Amino acid sequence: MSKAAPAKKVAPPPPGCTLDINDPQIQEAAIRIQASYRGHRSRKELREKGPPRILQELKDAVLIEGSAAKLECRVSAFPDPFIVWSKDGKELKDGPKYRYIFEDPDVVALVVRDGVLEDLGRYTVSVKNTFGEAYDSARILVEVPAKIAKGPESVKAKKGSTVVLTASISGEPAPDVGWAKDGEDIEEDDRVFYDIGDTSTSLTIKNAVPSDAGKYEIFVENNLGVDQSFARVDII
Repeated sequence: MSKAAPAKKVAPPPPGCTLDINDPQIQEAAIRIQASYRGHRSRKELREKGPPRILQELKDAVLIEGSAAKLECRVSAFPDPFIVWSKDGKELKDGPKYRYIFEDPDVVALVVRDGVLEDLGRYTVSVKNTFGEAYDSARILVEVPAKIAKGPESVKAKKGSTVVLTASISGEPAPDVGWAKDGEDIEEDDRVFYDIGDTSTSLTIKNAVPSDAGKYEIFVENNLGVDQSFARVDII
């Protein structure tokens, strides 16, 4: 009767090469690997199916007059989508004023340059490919320092006549407006009063008297700036 061959001894693994499946760190690493694989598989499936999706929405932006503002969002679509930006329903062409930006890997953006008050409005991005279309929109808010575009003109008026001083104004937020005479704020009454519109203001002096002669000041102010202008009124 032959004897059984002795079992071969298995050499122990080198130091540092053993895994203890009960080790919390090993279990945590395994969970991360599984989650990463599931995320990769989900992204792969999403790209295969490919309908456009907005992953990160646009946010409102503030544009200061003369500067630039940027709207951006993250999108997902495969094949690569066709991007169109529009303002208040009107398509914007890529050019010096509006720049279409594509940033890796999935960010699309619009840069609005040389800001003016007319840039205020709602902007929409359209993301379209053969599988479908997605939209998102946000507002650009424009801030303009208070300004007197055209100040009042000096006048000479006859006693008893009506004098009207007019100034063109602008600003966003809408500026506070005031009138003064010889450095003192004008107290309005039925004879001397002023009106304030969206783009102009006027001071009216009815039944002018000699004491109405003097230096008149118009001033405008908002959180971005202050402006003023002067005119002379002479009563003859």
